[in-house]
This record gives sequence, structure tokens and C-alpha cells, in this order.
Amino acid sequence: MSRFKDKTLLVASHNKGKIEEIAHLLEPYGVRVTSAAAHGLSEPEETETTFVGNARIKAHYAAKETGLPALADDSGLEVLALDGAPGVYTADWAETPTGRDFEMAMVKVHDALIAKGAERPWRARFCCTLVLAWPDGTDMVFPGTMKGQLVWPMRGSQGHGYDPMFQPDGYAQTFGEMDRWEKNKVSHRADAFRKLTVACFSED
Repeated sequence: MSRFKDKTLLVASHNKGKIEEIAHLLEPYGVRVTSAAAHGLSEPEETETTFVGNARIKAHYAAKETGLPALADDSGLEVLALDGAPGVYTADWAETPTGRDFEMAMVKVHDALIAKGAERPWRARFCCTLVLAWPDGTDMVFPGTMKGQLVWPMRGSQGHGYDPMFQPDGYAQTFGEMDRWEKNKVSHRADAFRKLTVACFSED
């Protein structure tokens, strides 16, 4: 039996691309997806030091404010030779006074690897933790990962964030060179979503 009984799911994000991606993934299950922006929600401060901690903050805030089940994710890049950095601070490495600059952030990662004398291949993984929360305070957690290596120079203009420097295992292309929907089938978020759909929508 399907464990998700609600008709509407709020995605606790203001990212239109992410909301569109999630709506596409949940369409077969007859779930209507709405967004944080549609409900006038602000973005809560992410004060935790783990992906699951920050995802919980966002999901529980949205569920409490709207009375709807809410799905949130927190994701980032972990580089083995940098002891897991940038990790939960993946977006922070891109911050500038005028907004986020991920090209600058990729240069920062590359320079940190060179400064440390890290040997190639530079092993890394993208991580995504999904938290599905209900207004009663309960939640379910679904972690996903995609392992690969970092390349330099960066390649491709698709995707977002650190995609142009990340080459997933088993592929000759970087995420930045992949078609968006192809990447969405194999990414760290796809891995987490597979676990969510099995747990929440499986009829077995």
C-alpha cells in the first residue's frame, strides 16, 4: 500500500527548476506539487552542519506554516582530498557581495586541491538528502549520492553549480555536458527520489 495518502505536496524551495523536476517525477503518482513561493513562505535560516539537519529545518518549517506535507532537500559536493569540503557549505563557497558565482567557486575548489598537492584523480561525490515532513512533526529521510571525479578545466554549460567540473562514474561527460533530463535520471537527487518513491508510493 502507498504510504503517502495526501493529494498535495509542498516543495520547500523557491527554485523553479527544482520544483519542475520534482513535479515531473511525482506526476505518475497523481500528486499535485505546489511551492514555497506559492504560499508566500520565506526561506528559513539553515543553521545545521549536516545535509539532513538543514533539510529538516526547511521541511518542518514549511509543513508547520501551511498544514501540508512538505518536501525539502539539502545537497552539496564533498571532495575526498579536501576532507569532505565544501560539503554543507557548497553554496557558501560561491557567495559574493552581488550573488552566487559558481565559476568562482569551482576555481576555489581547484585551487584548494592544487595547494594541498592532491593527486589525481580527484575523487568526489554529490550528496542529496530529502526530508518529507508532516504538520504533526513526523518525517522520513532519504539520502542519495553520486560518486565521480573532478576534472579541470571545467567542461560544459548545462546544469548548475559545480556540474561543469564533476564527471560521474561510468560517464565520459561531466554533469555540465549532459542533457538536463539525462542527468536527472542518474544524479544524487534521482538516487534519493528512488528511495522516496519506493517507500511512499510502492503498492507492494
